[in-house]
Amino acid sequence: MSDFEIRTLKADELRGASDLFRASLHVPPSDDADWERAARAYQPGGTIGAFDSALIGTARSFDAEMTVPGGARVPMAGVTGVGVRADRTRRGVLRALMTTQLEDFAARGVVLASLLASEAPIYGRFGYGLALRYRTYSVERYRALLRPDVPAAGEVRLLELDEALEVCPGVYESLAGRPGMMSRPEVLWRLYENQARRNPQSVKTAVHHGPDGPDGYATYFVDGLQVHPWTKSLHLVDLFAGTPAAFAGLWRFLLGIDLVDRIVAEARPLDEPIELILADHRRSTVERIGDEHWVRLVDVPAALAAREYGTAAPVVVEVTDPLLPANSGAYRVTPGGAERTDEPAALRLDAATLAMVYFGTWRPSALAGAGRIEVRDPDAAANADVLFGTRVAAWSGTHF
Repeated sequence: MSDFEIRTLKADELRGASDLFRASLHVPPSDDADWERAARAYQPGGTIGAFDSALIGTARSFDAEMTVPGGARVPMAGVTGVGVRADRTRRGVLRALMTTQLEDFAARGVVLASLLASEAPIYGRFGYGLALRYRTYSVERYRALLRPDVPAAGEVRLLELDEALEVCPGVYESLAGRPGMMSRPEVLWRLYENQARRNPQSVKTAVHHGPDGPDGYATYFVDGLQVHPWTKSLHLVDLFAGTPAAFAGLWRFLLGIDLVDRIVAEARPLDEPIELILADHRRSTVERIGDEHWVRLVDVPAALAAREYGTAAPVVVEVTDPLLPANSGAYRVTPGGAERTDEPAALRLDAATLAMVYFGTWRPSALAGAGRIEVRDPDAAANADVLFGTRVAAWSGTHF
């Protein structure tokens, strides 16, 4: 028996959970004004806590939807605010919190759960796999030019924060079609509002208008020296574009902003075509490749049935999932879909590895070569590469 209990937190307990989580990240607690804004980013009933005589651990979530390969949207839970008090770590508190949360998701019909991990070794134990990745790149603003044949249709309008908070949610929802992108419920927009208002630099939003209305936007701020030589960097917080013309138009606007030396595009898609629209692709430099979302397939049958597959010979995969044993079993994956089967498995993998395969970010053959997938049929890994492959790189673009 554990010496603690886990339950859903009441509204008047949320600030204590926030303080505990911030302490686990070595961040001071919120002051009154900051907490008043931050509290709006908590979904009612979405935070759980572990108690002995006091709160010793917490985790929270919010409901949304995520786009899977093929364009379907499935119910998802965004997981965040996970922390255990420093004097209660390594006593099973985190495992109990994560297990309780997953069991609740499964009971409510959630298909996928997603989080951004502070430390990479933690969440694989609970069936989360590194499913989405990003690259951060910078562009030399003074030396970068767009190619003359880049689309030049549409215009850009600059918005202040209050107007952007009214306009951007609708624009974003119309563009969230890439695998891995997710809906943004109101609690997320309140989170972004709080972050923008806390930012010491002025946060701006540029909206691109095409022939049918708004079809993209970029949110950014500029920081750097306030005196000569005025060296400054523009930090791109968000950029979403529904057409090549919108992407080019937003970059044309950003490259035209005066008193900026460098544009830093954080956490962008791996296949974003910035090099292809620049006259000299070397004016863009990749600074790092990093983790984006860690995904957990809460309902494996529903998740496999929801996405589309490439054209290859069918493959039977056997999934092991100790935390959610209803997911365990064999699934026959074909170009037409996936379903349970009694056929012998050609590939065997755990829930975390299945999540890595699911969005096409990692090839099954590469995972097999690394010892992450057991291969029982030599042809199966190559066929699985095609079945689980995607036309565009999966990416979310949403942080929480």
